[in-house]
Amino acid sequence: MKRFLTASAVISTIFTMPSDAQTNGALTPELLSTLRDGYEMTSDDLVRHNAITNNEINTLALNRQIVAGEDGQFSHKIKAKGITNQKSSGRCWMFAGFNVMRPKVIHEQGLESFEFSTSYLQFWDKMEKSNLYLEDVIELRDADRLDREWLLINEWMVGDGGWWNYVVGLVGKYGVVPASVMPETHSSENTRTMNLVLDRLLRAKANGILEAAKKGASVEDLRKLKNKDLAEVYRFLVINLGEPPTEFEYRYKLKSKDDEEKEDKKEGVLPPVEEKLTEWKSFTPQTFYRDFVGIDLADFVCLYNDPSQEMGGHFRFHRARNIAGAKDMHFANIAIDEMKKTAVKSVLANEPMWFAVNMGFDQSSEHGLMQVDLFDYETLFGLELDLTKAERSRFGSGASNHAMVLMGVDLKDGEPRKWLVENSWGDSKGQKGKWTLYDEWFTEHVYTIIVNKKHVSQETLAIFDKEAGVLPAWYPGAQGIEGGR
Repeated sequence: MKRFLTASAVISTIFTMPSDAQTNGALTPELLSTLRDGYEMTSDDLVRHNAITNNEINTLALNRQIVAGEDGQFSHKIKAKGITNQKSSGRCWMFAGFNVMRPKVIHEQGLESFEFSTSYLQFWDKMEKSNLYLEDVIELRDADRLDREWLLINEWMVGDGGWWNYVVGLVGKYGVVPASVMPETHSSENTRTMNLVLDRLLRAKANGILEAAKKGASVEDLRKLKNKDLAEVYRFLVINLGEPPTEFEYRYKLKSKDDEEKEDKKEGVLPPVEEKLTEWKSFTPQTFYRDFVGIDLADFVCLYNDPSQEMGGHFRFHRARNIAGAKDMHFANIAIDEMKKTAVKSVLANEPMWFAVNMGFDQSSEHGLMQVDLFDYETLFGLELDLTKAERSRFGSGASNHAMVLMGVDLKDGEPRKWLVENSWGDSKGQKGKWTLYDEWFTEHVYTIIVNKKHVSQETLAIFDKEAGVLPAWYPGAQGIEGGR
């Protein structure tokens, strides 16, 4: 005859606890028994159990009142054309940087459409990050293997993520090229394996640098070794992404009212279509940026809202850069209402803004919506989940993880009700690639806007004159925005 143990007997058998278990906070058999005996499934929980075990949680938690209340209208939209797609990569910050520039290029050059080559800038981002990593290894060559900064540089290395200052540094140094000049590759759009191999390559090279340092090599000799290693990195990136051009020829199609084919009713045939093309012209990536874009990125400042830090403070994230010798990402920490006022000025001036958010809260890729309690988990599960923005920062969940572009605003009595967002997840996501961001969500989950300083108050600009307080490299959000899907 089989004998069956009761639940409490099983727990007692599994757990052999020390005598002081009651006082050291352990999950004791007695506590587990109390939890089990103290719970009785109510009819409400039974309904929840049946629904949730048979359905996707977000489908059940979706607040239909918010979905039904979205009319898709905005009092002001910045004119743009086309939606970009970062595919399976974490290049959102780079796409967002280019998407800030694209409307100006399309409008001023009279183009039908236009895209920058993200793989071109991606190549140099990987190259610069590889150099920076090996430089960090040289700098920290005597660090303990459990030193926090040492662990961080080896964790971050050459990931896809970045900040606005990464865009500024790369464009300033390498310029830009059109997408047709250096198109996407499988590795550029699907970066996981490329990054894994590059990580392994760099760790092997870093080990060689450390071995040479142990034998007494000088910093100068270590840098010579590093430069030899970078030749192999360059070769690896060319194989994956193609070799970036130093000069190229380019022509483009001009926008025309006669572009659409019109049927000749009398003849019943289509008239010939004449393409309005420019002449071929030679560019370098730097002259292309100067002639086609012409935006001075030095005119833009980073405004941040982190209630856990001093309002009106100037801060920088230690090691938040992708180029050796470049400045760390730094910002003025301001009240969210001041940030919104500045953002409204930029949108009304038809100037898009790079901005960064925490995409892990109350946003729907299916519906293209961002609103507080879009997914009402509290009602669904009967729980209390509220934390303030500052409290989320304390627990590590209050930080940017995705960058996009603000392209419009809906004002009522001069105050924003909602914002129009252009994403880089393709036109099959959201509302054909765009999201509606409600103002309450802006308050809770928008952390950063990059805006031309002409729209910023003198009081806020004066914050940048203060010496920047240093936030450690492990501060929430400091490592950069990965922005994958």
